[in-house]
Amino acid sequence: MATIHVDGKEYEVNGADNLLEACLSLGLDIPYFCWHPALGSVGACRQCAVKQYQNAEDTRGRLVMSCMTPAAEGTFISIDDAEAKQFRESVVEWLMTNHPHDCPVCEEGGNCHLQDMTVMTGHSFRRYRFTKRTHRNQDLGPFISHEMNRCIACYRCVRYYKDYADGEDLGVYGAHDNVYFGRPEDGVLESEFSGNLVEICPTGVFTDKTHSERYNRKWDMQFAPSICQQCSLGCNTSPGERYGELRRIENRYNGTVNHYFLCDRGRFGYGYVNLKDRPRQPVQRRGDDVITLNAEQAMQGAADILRQSKKVIGIGSPRASIESNFALRELVGAENFYTGIAKGEQERLQLVLKVLREGGIHTPALREIESYDAVLVLGEDLTQTGARAALAVRQAVKGKAREMAAAQKVADWQIAAILNIGQRAKHPLFVTNVDNTRLDDIAAWTYRAPVEDQARLGFAIAHALDNSAPAVEGLDRDLQNKVDVIVQALAGAKKPLIISGTNAGSTEIIEAAANVAKALKGRGADVGVTMIARAVNSIGLGMIGGGSLEEALSELESGAADAVVVLENDLHRHASAARVDAALSKAPLVMVIDHQRTAIMDKAHLVLSAASFAESDGTVVNNEGRAQRFFQVYDPAYYDNSIVMLESWRWLHSLHSTVLSREVDWTQLDHVIDAAVAQLPQLAGIKDAAPEASFRIRGQKLAREPHRYSGRTAMRANISVHEPRQPQDKDTMFAFSMEGNNQPSAPAFADPVRMGARLELPTGMEQVPG
Repeated sequence: MATIHVDGKEYEVNGADNLLEACLSLGLDIPYFCWHPALGSVGACRQCAVKQYQNAEDTRGRLVMSCMTPAAEGTFISIDDAEAKQFRESVVEWLMTNHPHDCPVCEEGGNCHLQDMTVMTGHSFRRYRFTKRTHRNQDLGPFISHEMNRCIACYRCVRYYKDYADGEDLGVYGAHDNVYFGRPEDGVLESEFSGNLVEICPTGVFTDKTHSERYNRKWDMQFAPSICQQCSLGCNTSPGERYGELRRIENRYNGTVNHYFLCDRGRFGYGYVNLKDRPRQPVQRRGDDVITLNAEQAMQGAADILRQSKKVIGIGSPRASIESNFALRELVGAENFYTGIAKGEQERLQLVLKVLREGGIHTPALREIESYDAVLVLGEDLTQTGARAALAVRQAVKGKAREMAAAQKVADWQIAAILNIGQRAKHPLFVTNVDNTRLDDIAAWTYRAPVEDQARLGFAIAHALDNSAPAVEGLDRDLQNKVDVIVQALAGAKKPLIISGTNAGSTEIIEAAANVAKALKGRGADVGVTMIARAVNSIGLGMIGGGSLEEALSELESGAADAVVVLENDLHRHASAARVDAALSKAPLVMVIDHQRTAIMDKAHLVLSAASFAESDGTVVNNEGRAQRFFQVYDPAYYDNSIVMLESWRWLHSLHSTVLSREVDWTQLDHVIDAAVAQLPQLAGIKDAAPEASFRIRGQKLAREPHRYSGRTAMRANISVHEPRQPQDKDTMFAFSMEGNNQPSAPAFADPVRMGARLELPTGMEQVPG
């Protein structure tokens, strides 16, 4: 810690920070453009000038850039000094000389860092009366729009894209006040992380093209904290809705998980929520007729059929929430619950859980991956199966340059100096896969071979590290030499990391990765192991347990079960379509609960229309065992009362209660969670993923809508001139309204920011706060 003096007041700050970051952390306003906490400082924009003094007696001082000045002990600065304020206003004025007057039509309007900083500096009158510089915009593909005339040359985009994400097809061209940020020619940006340019850019140069197609201002959208559904990493997101559609997804900061960035799949892959052919009402097939039902008819019809069935089985899903899978398990009984995962995949998933529970090896959070100094990736094409982890691995490899700079006492935020000292020095990364991967460009060595040979390599590395590990015979000399190189790198590292997972389709690869990690731990290394699963809730489903999909199909094929309930699972993805269709055709009753139209719906006698993640609440468990809650963004029935879409767990519990002729006793999400924890103690940590529905701030629920939200009274005027009551949320602490607590000083979970808690697995796992 260090003591600094700002405008006559004394503050305690982190002495490792620069003055800009230190002052911002104190809530003091200093305008800036080029600085970003993940990118460090380069002093390019000159916007963050403050007056620095030698001591308390110095009255003259000198202007310094706060982003380039350390927050050292005894520093005296002034933000409000007249010369500093005039300088900052002049900087904004010259940056704005070529900026167009298009705030009313710019997609960033109202959500624009440039607007905020211009207002903060007090620049409100333009004196420039000459012809503005103009540029030709580029077509950068289907996801990102390019409007180069709004650029203020802060260099954030190329620093992120080239220096942080290692992209190669975006650069800066020109000189002086005529520079151009773009590709050498029109074309789709090649990086899997290009979408972060939308949030990195402080102006409207790079904007979300998918949002522009159905555009509205940010203050007119309804938000809720959520979890990305695209892979097993559990990145935190902030989906925004208007008129019953998801309009965009933004990153939601979580300092332990995804930090400031998402992958493009997580940012842009939300279109399935807005599909027009989604099931929106329950339907029943009677002969060749398909009959639309209301909720009561669907429940009664399904209950009548289930009462007549001699055995009902349930097929769960790794993309359904903990609550929904548990509700299905309760309906059919634990002995009749099947995970919906193929037998081989389930065996690999259980092996991963065994490694996490019993291996005694630390599993790092996503952000922590960046701190490791040697990485071995066994079998996972990481950029395709867990892209955000691949971006973290890229930062881990760059850690060598930071290590070299730290040895010369260069601060971590002095990124230009770090890059100069490092000169592309890298920590070692070794990758094995059946084909080329997107991490090959930074790997010290890549091994392309069949999965069995990759596993043999892993076992050989483990044996070389620990003689008690199983030996591998028959390695050729060249491969043995590579083993020696990898062993030397891993053994010499302070924090080696082993990454593997279920996506290679091999239990041997997972075992080999575990052996390598155990061998390194036996040598005293601070080793970590990261296992990548296939779906958003694969780990959570594995913790619930159940039979495999093949076992469920066998029950139907043999006639032992005459009814099946399929929960949010396209079975064709996990088994051959021929076998699935044949098994379902033998069942007198096939009930499907899903929010997407799948091929198996054509085989279903009854379809219950489920809510997607944006229309429901639930808990998922990511690859490291971290339970995280996603919250309903909007109620689709508010815009169309013919829509009957319920959370899957609510359908299942209502059906269970109807079958037993009893009252529904799970009336809110907390009741499901309590029941799940009581039945499955290994899930106890899901209660800590978020506050209960009774949580309030100053007696108020938390507003999903900004206080400037407009048009609410007119949104349904085409249906009725009478405004209905807003939807009531009894499941969470959020309100479908602008009314409620929306203060920036509220806790993190009250806003689309950080939240989540790691489940405490039975043994061997370290508790990590959310």
